[in-house]
Amino acid sequence: MAAESNFLLQSTVFLAAAVICVPIAKRLGLGSVLGYLIAGMLIGPFVAGFITNESEEIMHFAEFGVVIMLFLIGLELEPEKLWRLRRSIIGVGMTQVVTTAGLIFAACLFLDLSWQSSLAVALALSLSSTAIVLQTLNEKDLMQSEGGQNSFSVLLFQDIAVIPILAILPLLAVNSAAASGDKTFFSDLPVGLQTLAVLAAVAVIVFAGRFLIAPLLRIIANSRVRELFTATALLIVVSIAYLMQLVGLSAALGTFLAGVILANSEYRHELESDLEPIKGLLLGLFFIAVGASIDFRLIAENPGTVAFLTFSLIALKFGILFAIGRFFRFSIGQNFLFAFALAQAGEFAFVIFSFVGRLGISTPETLNFGIAVVALSMTITPLLFIINEKLIQPRLCSGTVFADERAADAVEEKNAVIIAGFGQFGSTIGRFLRANGIEATYVDNDADQVNFLRRMGFKVYYGDATRADFLLAAGANDAKVFVSALASPEENYELVETLQKHFPHLEIMMRARNRYDAYEFIDMGVKNIYRESLDTSVRLGVDVLRKLGRRAYTSRRAGLSFLQNDEEAMWQLAEHRHDEKKYISEARARIKYQEDVIQRDLGTSEDILDHAWDSEPLVRGAGGSS
Repeated sequence: MAAESNFLLQSTVFLAAAVICVPIAKRLGLGSVLGYLIAGMLIGPFVAGFITNESEEIMHFAEFGVVIMLFLIGLELEPEKLWRLRRSIIGVGMTQVVTTAGLIFAACLFLDLSWQSSLAVALALSLSSTAIVLQTLNEKDLMQSEGGQNSFSVLLFQDIAVIPILAILPLLAVNSAAASGDKTFFSDLPVGLQTLAVLAAVAVIVFAGRFLIAPLLRIIANSRVRELFTATALLIVVSIAYLMQLVGLSAALGTFLAGVILANSEYRHELESDLEPIKGLLLGLFFIAVGASIDFRLIAENPGTVAFLTFSLIALKFGILFAIGRFFRFSIGQNFLFAFALAQAGEFAFVIFSFVGRLGISTPETLNFGIAVVALSMTITPLLFIINEKLIQPRLCSGTVFADERAADAVEEKNAVIIAGFGQFGSTIGRFLRANGIEATYVDNDADQVNFLRRMGFKVYYGDATRADFLLAAGANDAKVFVSALASPEENYELVETLQKHFPHLEIMMRARNRYDAYEFIDMGVKNIYRESLDTSVRLGVDVLRKLGRRAYTSRRAGLSFLQNDEEAMWQLAEHRHDEKKYISEARARIKYQEDVIQRDLGTSEDILDHAWDSEPLVRGAGGSS
């Protein structure tokens, strides 16, 4: 009963601290992350003492926060996203980790640490805080900026790099027999074989997960008990984490791996929607634990040393990141954002230091200083964002994406067409219309992109197209057609709501990434939807027919027939998309119908109608590329 009372008391203290501190921090412009960190400091054992147990129990809270956070991160690691960002992930991410680890390793050797301890500390401190950076970038609406996207790419590489880092740490153990009191399946093997065995165990878990998890989720989903589906996801997470601990790896690493495995599952979106309501609370719990873990007694006894190490780490990482940004030709404003965002150490350092301690690679004193430096650098990060946003950007970089810092442009023209989003998609539409004598008003919410396009000679206005007042100023009352070429589905959803509420007379023409985004727009009542890759894919298919000897007009007509049938199918299937069994049945029927129509068309008209279209000028005009 006493234990239950203590648990309820601590839960009350954690929640009360968050409820009090976070709104105050937000009101002061400090952000929710710093609010959680301050709450943790206040209730921790070294300030108010509401949490009386010291770092070990507090870090259990932090470990749990990291475990859930890494599962959610892993869940978002779609192969398509990784492939799209491969250049920045490998190029920028690897350069940052290798360079930072190398310089910190040299600095630790200079401070007379052993080479094993120096390498372990360097690898831990080379990583940044995924939780704080992504949370802050999303809060400030900077995720889609150049600096935000490159920060995301580096964090992805760092998350993946944790796997080999934790795998090679046993090789650094000075005395493997006494390195850990925890007995694992491979404890009796030589150190080198332990590493190979751990890597083999990871491979086995991945292989088993691919062939067991998806069928299990399918069975549970068919039961149509929503809470059972969530419970199954948590069972998978916890069991994989436990298995990873049995082979001597971190539970956090196992959970991240579980998320990566589930990222390929057809039920990924359901998992995300089920866990989204508790995601913010779990991250808040983690930040509170980080704040509470700061050993102010150690800092009070060694204030100069801790401050010097903390600011040296931030300065070193900032310098490396800024140099990398210059090398990869980031714009000056986005480079400052990139360097400030990733200049801290990260939550993975707590996991690595814990592992290092069990292996006996570093002394407890070194690890205590490391934990203090990591926690303080993470605490300072929201302040670095504020310094960048309030002081650096307004004075040096007029073009960076800070919506609150730059007012929307005054629109000087009124046209029948407004196009929102002037990237590759939108600019192609604009060039086509202008070539046909149609002038349009172009707006974009990326200030760097607007500045670049203006230097290229395009008249583009900076502003947020989801704001009714900006649309009014851009002439939405007098326009006839509104084209959204925005890439973000979330922005497009908000845009549709604004247009339907304030400018119902406008004909909305909406860009969609795929069929599933199109279904969302259909539910919202949008009539004109254009999937990004559909026309290009069909045009390529038409050219394939031409390369194989099919007549030009026949190929062109087959492409048009396919497009018409696919559009009809999209609208019909939208009615069944929430019923998987019905959806699959209808989709199979539509595919068969589409193939039958095209084959019937080819069989009755190719030889009779199409031979006259085979002169060379008509071949080119009918859509063939040969």
